[in-house]
Amino acid sequence: NKKGGTDVVAVVAERGDEVTVKYKGTLDDGTEFDAANSFDFTLGAGLVIKGWEVGLEGMKVGGVRKLVVPPKLGYGKRGCAPDIPPNATLHFEVTMKNIKKG
Repeated sequence: NKKGGTDVVAVVAERGDEVTVKYKGTLDDGTEFDAANSFDFTLGAGLVIKGWEVGLEGMKVGGVRKLVVPPKLGYGKRGCAPDIPPNATLHFEVTMKNIKKG
């Protein structure tokens, strides 16, 4: 892309980047189990569930993704008491707010 004669390169989230997201997480029945307006973490550092590690790579600032995370990429057989039962499929709407290159 060219804008005013200057190259404009969209920054995309990659492993090692510190990202800030807004999100809402729900269960299959629509029950909300978590939400945050601003959550920071390093992508690829194992700080979040695997479904996020995979699902948020390649996002751009301002982008919105709806992730459907199967149990094996979420909390699996153990769940996350008291809000997430064992073997739960998780639904997230995630907005990328910021990317700080790692």
